[in-house]
Amino acid sequence: MWEKFRVVFTIPELRQKILLTLALLAVYRIGWWIPLPIVDTAKMAEFFGTQGGVATVLRQVATFTATNLDQATIFGLGIMPYISASIIFQLLSSVWKPLEELKKEGESGQKKINEYTRYATVFICLGQSWFYVRGFLIANDFVRGEFLNSSGGVPFIWMLVSVMTMTAGTIFLMWLGEQIDEFGIGNGISLLIMANILARMPGAGYDLMKPLLQGGWKGLSLGGGADTMGVEKLIVLIGLFVGVICGVVFITQGQRRIPTQSAKHVRGRRVYGGTRQYLPLRVNQAGVMPIIFASSLLMFPGLLFTWISNLSPKSEFLRDISSAFYNHASYLYNVMYVLLIYFFCYFWTAISFNPKDVSDNLKSHGTFIPGYRPGKRTADYLEKVMVRITYVGAGFLALVAILPTVVASSVNINYAIASFYGGTSLLIAVSVAFDLVQKIDSHLVMRNYKGLLE
Repeated sequence: MWEKFRVVFTIPELRQKILLTLALLAVYRIGWWIPLPIVDTAKMAEFFGTQGGVATVLRQVATFTATNLDQATIFGLGIMPYISASIIFQLLSSVWKPLEELKKEGESGQKKINEYTRYATVFICLGQSWFYVRGFLIANDFVRGEFLNSSGGVPFIWMLVSVMTMTAGTIFLMWLGEQIDEFGIGNGISLLIMANILARMPGAGYDLMKPLLQGGWKGLSLGGGADTMGVEKLIVLIGLFVGVICGVVFITQGQRRIPTQSAKHVRGRRVYGGTRQYLPLRVNQAGVMPIIFASSLLMFPGLLFTWISNLSPKSEFLRDISSAFYNHASYLYNVMYVLLIYFFCYFWTAISFNPKDVSDNLKSHGTFIPGYRPGKRTADYLEKVMVRITYVGAGFLALVAILPTVVASSVNINYAIASFYGGTSLLIAVSVAFDLVQKIDSHLVMRNYKGLLE
C-alpha cells in the first residue's frame, strides 16, 4: 500500500493536482474561522451554549452544506446557496422545455446551465445573507457595541457590508470548487463538504475519549458512569464505524446488471455486432441527496411549531410537537425521517433516470434486452427494475440515517458523536473519499500503474 502511495506522488501531473486540491481546501478552512467584523462572538457562543434546539439545527445544516452559521464567519453560508441553485436548475431541466432542450445539447448546453446556476447563486446569497444578518444577528443583539449608532441600531452601511461579505465568501467557495474540478482532483463541492465533516470529527472523538484521556485506564469501565467511559460504547462505535464503511462501499458499488444483446450487421463479408453486454443500474441512484433533503426539510417543522407555540404559550400540544422535531430520538421525528428519505429517493431517481430515454438510446444503437421488444415494453421493464432496487437503496439510506439515534439512545452516547462516527456524516465522507480514490485510480491505470483499489 505504501508503494502505491509513493507511485501516486511520483507522477508529476497527479502530484500537482493533489497538492493544489489540498492547498485550496486549506484556504477554505482558514476562511471558515474568520468572523464578520460586526459580530460579537462571545455573545453568540453564550447563546448557542444555552439554546440547544437552534444550535442543533444549525450544526445539522453545517454537516451537509459546509456552513458556519453558529459563528457568523465570512464563509458562514458555505455552499448552501450554490447547492440550492444547482438543485433548482436540475429540477427545472426535467420539467421546463427550454432548459430540457439546452441540456440535450451536451457540453455547450451544460456550460450555459452552469452559468445560469452561478447567477442564481448570487441572488440566493443576497437573500439568505440579508435574512441572516437582519433577522438573526441583529434581532438577537449579536452586534459589537462600536458598530451601533446613537439610538442603538445598526447603520445600513454595516448591514450592507456584512451581506456583501457573506455573499462574496460563498461565491469564492463556489470558485474554489470549480478550480478543484478543473485543475485539482475530485469533485470540488463534495470535497468542501467532506473537509467540513472531517474537521469536526476530531472534536467529537475528543469528547468521546475525554474520560480515558483525563483518567487513563481508570476512565474505562464496564457500563460507564459519570466520569468514565463504557467498554461497550467503544465496541458499538467501532463496529458501527466499520459496518457503515463496508455498507457504503457495497451499496455504492452495487449494480443490477440487465443483459443486453446487440443486433448483427453484415457489411461486405464481415459480420459486426451480435455481442452480449449488460446495462448497469445503480442500487443507490440518488446518492446522499435524499438524506440531505429529508434532514433539511425536517428543520422547518420544529422552527414553525416553536414560533407558533411562542404565540400561544399555554398550548402544551404545540410545545410537545416542537420538542419532538428537535429531539432526534422521538418516534415522530424518525418516522417522518424514514418516509421522507423514501420519498426523495424515488423522486430523485425519477429525475435522474428516464427509462424512456434509455430505451430509445438502446434502440438507436441496435441493442435490445432479450425477451422484451424495443420501445415501450423495454422502458416499462427498466422502470419496474428501478423501482425495486431503489426500494433497497432507500432502505439502506434510512438505516444509516437512524442508526445514530438508536445508538445514542441505547448506550447513552451524545448524538453529535454518534452521528459523526456511524451515520450520515460518515456516509457522505466515505462516498466522497471513494469517488476521489476512483479518480486517482483512473490516472494510475492510464499510465499503466496498478490502482489503489487493486
